Amino acid sequence: MQVDIAIIGGGINGCGIARDAAGRGLSVYLCEQNDLASGTSSWSTKLIHGGLRYLEHYEFRLVREALMERERLWRLAPHIIWPLRFVLPVHRGLRPAWLLRLGLFLYDHLGGRKLLPPTRTLNLETDDAGQALKPDARIGFEYSDCWVDDARLVVLNAMDARTRGALIETRQKLISAIRKDGFWDLTIEDQVTKTSKHIEARALINAAGPWVADVLQDKIRSDLEARVRLVQGSHIVVGRLFTHDRAYIFQNADGRIIFAIPYQNNFTLIGTTDHDYQGDPSAVHATEDEITYLLSAARDYFKAPIERDNVVWAYSGVRPLYDDGASKAQEATRDYVLKLDDIKGQAPLLAVFGGKITTYRKLAESVLERLMPYFPKLSERRGWTANDVLPGGDFPVTGFTALVDELADAYPQFDRYYLLRLCRQYGTRARHILGTAQSMSDLGRSFGGTLTVREIDYLKREEWAKTADDILWRRTKLGLALSQAEREALASALQSIT
Repeated sequence: MQVDIAIIGGGINGCGIARDAAGRGLSVYLCEQNDLASGTSSWSTKLIHGGLRYLEHYEFRLVREALMERERLWRLAPHIIWPLRFVLPVHRGLRPAWLLRLGLFLYDHLGGRKLLPPTRTLNLETDDAGQALKPDARIGFEYSDCWVDDARLVVLNAMDARTRGALIETRQKLISAIRKDGFWDLTIEDQVTKTSKHIEARALINAAGPWVADVLQDKIRSDLEARVRLVQGSHIVVGRLFTHDRAYIFQNADGRIIFAIPYQNNFTLIGTTDHDYQGDPSAVHATEDEITYLLSAARDYFKAPIERDNVVWAYSGVRPLYDDGASKAQEATRDYVLKLDDIKGQAPLLAVFGGKITTYRKLAESVLERLMPYFPKLSERRGWTANDVLPGGDFPVTGFTALVDELADAYPQFDRYYLLRLCRQYGTRARHILGTAQSMSDLGRSFGGTLTVREIDYLKREEWAKTADDILWRRTKLGLALSQAEREALASALQSIT
């Protein structure tokens, strides 16, 4: 197979680049050694946000770009991205109220906010948001950002790239890449069958995330400097700590912040940590020290006792940041850095370092700008990804309730909560799962949490899902809704579901 661009890595950056390039008429091949979004992209805090704390590090360009992307991404995928209000209590002895208000003023005005409501001051002694907090939290601020189903954002970009002609393959690992006769000769190994094949590409993009340095040094043997800093971020999930639908952002005495966010209706997501990581990124896990840190930070604010036994799940990911020499992990830049190896007369290599899920679309545009001298047709349809919605997102940002109502009218026999879940995950494509079904029994065996054979079949056929983890923790987020026995039953039955 011969293509214009080969991409290594099926995270948000790789899939975003594949979508943009395919939409501009290039032939694209993308390989991912595991599942889509199985690395950093599925272990985030699940926010589309500007990064309020980055203002302290004077990263105004990054914050502005991210703020401008919030409402744009919301319009592209309103089923998996929606507004979320954040409550920031003033903590005595930490950043003063005037400084927080100044930062929020900049946050409101840097990014051309149009749809999201502005910051407001809260009296936490009378506001509902204060009821869950300790009584010393008296004043706070409320501002806007957005929630995102991170792994689904990756999958939707991959789906759209495929629709536009890209070949997306999972469980396919790069073994080597060699420049030969003006092309990159890639050896790709199937991780299931252990068979190999060759791909020829006019350009190679290394978007391997935490493995970017390994790919550069071991697979490509490039002379590009692999200045990557691996930073571990862990989260915990506990039972729901408050009843309203807003989130919290808390200051800590060490200068860091943590979030407490409503999660999957019955839970609260708390994170994240920030410290340097050494070792295999696939082996990362939330340590007891990190869990203790997050519990302690949450206890400083919430009235309810939060103990180790309250933690129902913990997860951890590795952020592949560009090593800018910052002394602390929390101070390392979250901006993306692109390094191009364009030896004269040879096929180009571009490596991607860092980046945030919020700015993935702009990162993809920047990558293609760098490759434009090699592919003049990239100048056509510049910026198209800012307006073309992602699969299932073809409805107004304010029309989600109307979408659920429409589905409820079309399928009156189904529970509204079930239809709501389908709309949140699949948007207008929920009908692809329901089809002509008149009852839950028409959808086949249920594995718990309203997960049926019909939905599993759709995920395997349309979304590259192959294992129980793919389905429960990345495609649907139903892992917390199923018991251990139900998860095991799904894993054992999965191979027989065609």
